[in-house]
Amino acid sequence: MIDVLSVTLPKLTGEAVRRAYIYIPEAARYSDQRFPVLYMFDGHNVFFDEDATYGKSWGMGEYLDENSIPMMVAAVECNRSPDYSRLSEYSPYDFSSQQFGEITGRGGLTMDWIVNSFKPYVDRHYPSLPGRENTFIAGSSMGGLMSLYAVCCYNSVFSRAAVLSPSLGFGTDSLEDLILNAFIGTDTVIYMDMGESEMNWPGVPENFRRFCRLLQERNVLLTSRIVPGGTHCEASWERQIPFFVPALLYRPEV
Repeated sequence: MIDVLSVTLPKLTGEAVRRAYIYIPEAARYSDQRFPVLYMFDGHNVFFDEDATYGKSWGMGEYLDENSIPMMVAAVECNRSPDYSRLSEYSPYDFSSQQFGEITGRGGLTMDWIVNSFKPYVDRHYPSLPGRENTFIAGSSMGGLMSLYAVCCYNSVFSRAAVLSPSLGFGTDSLEDLILNAFIGTDTVIYMDMGESEMNWPGVPENFRRFCRLLQERNVLLTSRIVPGGTHCEASWERQIPFFVPALLYRPEV
């Protein structure tokens, strides 16, 4: 079951309404079971092709249903106005580039809303397991950057992250400083990948290896992959669901 809600992010877009999608496993219909929650960026691309920016979603609901995965997903639509507002909302840091010009990073405001408004709402109204050990975050591209930022900066809230095709070229030095200096629990799990074709882009191989190394030095439980044939699109990210979902749900034997 997927609930579609109307939400506002007052500090980012005032009273403008956007959609939030809440996936609840079928088991919730006939039991009092509670579930881990995966928070996801670009919520409009997660479940339904008709809502997706380019007409192709991740098909996340179908995968979870077909495999009876005991996990909720809470995914919020990005700012879809045409003036690079998504880049601003999904960048933790200010940056400038030849392509996009000067971008004010408002990712901190985005995360403040997720942590202090959206997550409490989900925990009040849905059968979630609210503790850190059962709270995850995931995204791709700029959403991947935000997921890496979130699991490091808000490690007391999120214990695990799936970081797909992250845009590591924006705010790179600031992100490195965060990883070096933040408190990051040694039980933190991060899945991070990059598509094979993306590894041909300027600066991507260096940055991907750089951040994998930094995370390993912080003793994060890291799964890193170069995706064979992987590209920068929803269809490619959908194919990674069977890799990152088990990583998020893995529980080591005690």
